[in-house]
Amino acid sequence: MKSFQIGDITIPVPIVQGGMGIGISLSGLASAVATAGGIGTIATVGVGLIHGTPDKSFRQNNIDGVIREIRKARQLTNGVLAVNIMSVLTNFDDLVRTSIDEKIDVIFSGAGLPLDLPKYKTEGCNTKLVPIVSSGRAAQVIAQKWLHNFNYLPDAFVVEGPEAGGHLGFSYNDLNAGKHNLDSLVKDVLKITGELAVTHNRNIPVIAGGGIINGKRIHEILSLGASAVQLGSSFIATKECDASDEFKEVIINASEKDIRLIQSPVGLPGRAVENEFLLAAERGEKRPKSCKFNCIKSCNPKTTSYCIADALYSAYYGRFDSGFAFSGAKAYQIKAITTVDEVFQRMIREYENELL
Repeated sequence: MKSFQIGDITIPVPIVQGGMGIGISLSGLASAVATAGGIGTIATVGVGLIHGTPDKSFRQNNIDGVIREIRKARQLTNGVLAVNIMSVLTNFDDLVRTSIDEKIDVIFSGAGLPLDLPKYKTEGCNTKLVPIVSSGRAAQVIAQKWLHNFNYLPDAFVVEGPEAGGHLGFSYNDLNAGKHNLDSLVKDVLKITGELAVTHNRNIPVIAGGGIINGKRIHEILSLGASAVQLGSSFIATKECDASDEFKEVIINASEKDIRLIQSPVGLPGRAVENEFLLAAERGEKRPKSCKFNCIKSCNPKTTSYCIADALYSAYYGRFDSGFAFSGAKAYQIKAITTVDEVFQRMIREYENELL
């Protein structure tokens, strides 16, 4: 596998670790991936729940949690580190400003279009801004808006396909109908970046994610012209992952039929491992009495079937009677807990076998 560039940052191995919250990818996992040569990503959503203290507000606990995780990761690695900040978070601006102040290498942002992300750049800021998109059209809109409003182009794009875990940028009906596939989406986004390269003399790398579980698939994606791949589920079942052992066991014990689409309180479909909590939520048995956190702009506590912050926080600690695990579509193929380095070595070995 060849290294790739995001601006003036060189990433030795073209593997990006997806941001997984709440608490699944913090400094432990992110630093291990960065040390292995990829981009390690800290998920900022809900860090205030993990590190927070009752004498501080939810907002301040989140800010403090991001600072703590970035600084801890910096102590553990000299590699490339990123944060993932969902654009639907009510404290989006706090988390972006904090990450930039901490001189994070890359900010990934999705779950909606982060149309004003460049406005947070400060003088001398070298943080790279990378939107997460699910279509060439979304990439085009973001590029046009950023150019018009800030004279700034995205430093890269992540395109997530329909087999990704967590929140998905497609309609529930389209996902069920199988109307999208990662290969065609990559080609669509590459068409946009190709046009931008001609008109603005700027190379914008494309990182592709969703259902990538082995080196053979990495070879297929990179052969399309993508510069790197994003992996999520493969890193959950590692010793370095910040999740509880119970969470990791849910992933390695999941069968193909266990992994399914759900409707998230965020307002987007998602993919998760089915359990009794999700079934009870669908029966209307997990409705919150009130909103405790006000964490998601698009969540309406009066109509939502459960509190996603509570559910993911419980899952982080392995309490699956009150939570659930997000998962990629191919996570059922993961059957053992390994290490980040072993994941990298396996992916590289399988990739190189495709070159023979």
